[in-house]
Amino acid sequence: MSTTIRRILCPVDFSEPSRHAFEYALGLAETLGAEVHLAHAYQLPVFALPDGAMMPTAEMAAAVSTDAQRALDAMEAPEGRTVVRHLTEGVPHKEIERLVDELDIDLVVVGTHGRTGIRRLLIGSVAERVVRTCPVPVLTVPPPPQ
Repeated sequence: MSTTIRRILCPVDFSEPSRHAFEYALGLAETLGAEVHLAHAYQLPVFALPDGAMMPTAEMAAAVSTDAQRALDAMEAPEGRTVVRHLTEGVPHKEIERLVDELDIDLVVVGTHGRTGIRRLLIGSVAERVVRTCPVPVLTVPPPPQ
């Protein structure tokens, strides 16, 4: 395993903690001379009904994708800094792992929400899953101070 960091992946969910992690990734990349890859993975909702399931329509799926792409594009990098953006549909932690492999990522920088207890149990933690399963080092960035 090489310790050279050439490509950094920063997965975001558009929350304040993930924006903070993006800023951290940009600073780290500048120091290291690395590329930054910004990624957002979304899941289309499926509604379980007593006699089957309801899938989103093509129009709903297109609207979710368009909104996510707009939000991803709105996350600006400092002038002169290139950021490669990736929008994927799928289970977020699995999509992050796929991108790590496909893009030959050396480091993942991910924000944490700082949830604990029942909120963490009910909501889950993408960052925690990435830390446990990612094949490359993961740097977790806590939420900015209040």
